Amino acid sequence: MNHCFNSRLWAEEDLARRTTVAAAEIAHNKRAIDGYNQARNDATERVDEILLVKLGLVDAESARTDAPVSQVPAGARLNSETAGSMIDRLSIMALKAQAMRAQTQRNDVDEAHRATSQVKLQRLLQQRHDLGTCLDELLADAASGRAYFKVYRQFKMYNDARFNPALVAEARQA
Repeated sequence: MNHCFNSRLWAEEDLARRTTVAAAEIAHNKRAIDGYNQARNDATERVDEILLVKLGLVDAESARTDAPVSQVPAGARLNSETAGSMIDRLSIMALKAQAMRAQTQRNDVDEAHRATSQVKLQRLLQQRHDLGTCLDELLADAASGRAYFKVYRQFKMYNDARFNPALVAEARQA
């Protein structure tokens, strides 16, 4: 689901950069972007919840709460980035690589554009490989009790009418 939302978000971001359409269409894209971004963040948190439970690092009953009960072994190091956020970044890297690969195959650009795109594609593929290796190491370390990560709730306030100041003001006026 995370990758599905990232793909939809990517497509909406492209559409939102158009300059020859009405502002209402861009506003529609922006609202879709906000929705997909919220869904992406929710999916990333869900990945972390599932992994932490499977790894035995969080009590299953509390995993979906704002305060999961930790079951981390003594001496395990805290990893600042979660496995879910790394998986999210891998998804985005896959989308970037796909888009850059398309640039290497275009017929309506010169060879310099394709060559520059090929160099960038190779760099993206290396970055994706490096990130995948780091994810594998984090999961192995977490499984062996040497490392852990937490679910970091994003608390996206801009989508919540209770917290977004502009939406609160609109509600008061209505």
